[in-house]
Amino acid sequence: MSNSNYVKKIAIVGATGTIGVHIVAALQKQGKHELTAITRQDSTAAASIPAGVKVAKVDYANEATIVDALRGQDALIITMSIFAGEETQLTLIRAAAAAGVPFVLPNEWGVDSADEALMRDTTMGGQKPRVKNYVEELGKSSWIGVVMGFWYEYSLGFGTETFGMDWKNRIWTFIDDGETKMNTTTWPQSGEAVAKLLALPIEAETKGAPSLSDYKNKYVYVSSFLLTQKDMFAAVLRVTGTKESDWTIQHEESGKRFQEALKQIQGGDFSAFPKLLYSRVWFKDGGASNFEARRGLANDAIGLEKPDLDEATKIAIDRSEKGLKYH
Repeated sequence: MSNSNYVKKIAIVGATGTIGVHIVAALQKQGKHELTAITRQDSTAAASIPAGVKVAKVDYANEATIVDALRGQDALIITMSIFAGEETQLTLIRAAAAAGVPFVLPNEWGVDSADEALMRDTTMGGQKPRVKNYVEELGKSSWIGVVMGFWYEYSLGFGTETFGMDWKNRIWTFIDDGETKMNTTTWPQSGEAVAKLLALPIEAETKGAPSLSDYKNKYVYVSSFLLTQKDMFAAVLRVTGTKESDWTIQHEESGKRFQEALKQIQGGDFSAFPKLLYSRVWFKDGGASNFEARRGLANDAIGLEKPDLDEATKIAIDRSEKGLKYH
């Protein structure tokens, strides 16, 4: 662990994953940290880890190997599938405490986990609070939860289940009236937010200046855009040169979509989870979708600039053309 007022050494779990690749890229571009990727001993991911990132292979059945990999680290970033077992993350947190890692960024990277109603309705109500409570109970690390909303390129390009676009068939499904405001973040800015956050001094160096300690055991809220579906549709028309008349326009009620997806999941069809989650966040009250209004944003404090909406929209269209769902 560094004795300076800055985070120097950072370990990351999921360095080649959907969000991990963008975090690693931003940290490397910033050039202020030594990075270590934590991988399973039998993982093939090590071959995809970029040059300049150390690799530490661990055995999750032997916690001592994880503790050894984390010794001397200033921060641990955990990125993994939303369906990953809770025990894996708890094991990492326990190992971080044993190794004396001061900061843990748990597996957040999405919707507002501080919204208890949202967590309850989307079946995520137990795991996320338990993880953060465990960090505090162990008393050796502080957690920082990064909330960025849905990833824009991924969500727009995914399909009608998410932001309502079926590009190949030129179908746009507006949820309710299409005017609910949604905070959303591009993949590159998601990584940039983490990099800039971890570049802050641990303690403020001038009175009133932002510091990493400001966010100990708290959430950090960042966002690239605050958009309605109508805004998104306008961006798609703009970058593709299509007209509204080229599209079939549909409307669905958010509550109805949510209940349909919930019924599917209760019947064992977990492929409906994206529809469940997005439908719930699109509820017309706007509370879950527009976290900016309730929580404020840290964009200015950590130095994030506004990305280009049209460029991000082009990426989403390209992903949809290629049928990409994750990477």
